Amino acid sequence: MDVAPRGDGARARDRRRPSSGPRLARAAGLRVVAATPGPAGARTRRGRDRGVEAHELAAAKKNAKRQHAWLVFEDESGVSQHPVVRRTWAPRGETPILIHTGGNWKRLSVAGALAFRWDGRRSRFFFHTRAGTYTDRALVPFLRTLKRHFRGRRVVLIWDGLGGHKSRYMTAYLRRQRAWLTVERLPAYAPELNPLEQVWGNVKTRELANVCAPDLASLRRPLRCGFARIRRQPTLARAFLHHSGLSFAHAL
Repeated sequence: MDVAPRGDGARARDRRRPSSGPRLARAAGLRVVAATPGPAGARTRRGRDRGVEAHELAAAKKNAKRQHAWLVFEDESGVSQHPVVRRTWAPRGETPILIHTGGNWKRLSVAGALAFRWDGRRSRFFFHTRAGTYTDRALVPFLRTLKRHFRGRRVVLIWDGLGGHKSRYMTAYLRRQRAWLTVERLPAYAPELNPLEQVWGNVKTRELANVCAPDLASLRRPLRCGFARIRRQPTLARAFLHHSGLSFAHAL
């Protein structure tokens, strides 16, 4: 069982042993929830055979090898002021309580890119946050940032078929980037093939677990801490890739 890390007072306090069950409470003007897990709320997982989809991604990886390019998985997600409730530690017989403002929860959008060098020996992680959603025009600055970081190296970008990824504006922009960028689209209904799904889930259930953020700025700090942890652990990035059914050892 993972112990929720200590925070700045917004998290449930860590004590001697896990709480055994939920308890609800009320506070004037505040929303209160018991710090025990609720139903899973990630993207819907399809119970289908992934063999065909994995084969298509293997072709993209071989393309990256031929070009000595970086293989970059991109995805967008979001975090809310509504806390991600997870089991934590508390004194015996006392259920930890999370107190948050409730009502109109604001949402912080995150764009991430998990990159692997063509030979699989290096990985990098990039991210960008903004209030509101990512449109095609909002994503272009993030792609420009990737271009600057890779400094002219070839990149094979893999992302899904969301509207902002295939709009006229985005298509025109990508056409002008052909000198350094090749784009491959993930198969439909297969978000589990993108290792960024593992990144989001990992950070949300660790650094963001039981965080009651009074504003969006308070969400950025635990996000940065989680992403910094992933950057420091290249084996974790490879584990995310492996969990998606891909492996450099088998695909290259």
